[in-house]
Amino acid sequence: QDKEKLRICKLNDPPSAQTVKDMIKYAKNVIEEFRRAKHYKYILCLTLTPLACELLEICELSLDKMGVVFEDSNVYMLHMMYQAMGVCLYVQDWEGALRYGQKIIRPYSRHYPSYSLNVASMWLKLGRLYMALKNRTAGVKALKRAIAIMEVAHGKDHPYISEIKKELEDH
Repeated sequence: QDKEKLRICKLNDPPSAQTVKDMIKYAKNVIEEFRRAKHYKYILCLTLTPLACELLEICELSLDKMGVVFEDSNVYMLHMMYQAMGVCLYVQDWEGALRYGQKIIRPYSRHYPSYSLNVASMWLKLGRLYMALKNRTAGVKALKRAIAIMEVAHGKDHPYISEIKKELEDH
């Protein structure tokens, strides 16, 4: 699956091996920069919104830059989209979080095993976002997909599953 995880854009003039190598180096550096910025935020307990906006800007700028070379299914792109989704969730930008989540779920479903809790977690987040945005049909569908994976991974009697089923009943 490494080819799929490191997929580059299909262009008329494909990027050189050096361009791809440089972009991987850039991606690794920006991921580390993002981690440091998040860590800095937690240590200093800074005002949340300005730093969150900075973090989201780091994500968006790096996605734009990497998107010239990498496909959305590339692990570096997915990592940045996941971080951007997290920032959107943090500042309660539900629409932004949903946009990133929708881009993430399909590649996650290909990269991870069928009953991966990473995929279940993403379906759970999407389901809750759809519900918060009053799209009950999509929310129910996403939550049921999360439940189906979790029932295999955790067992049908796990408290997480009961909690999600209760959410469905309450909506």
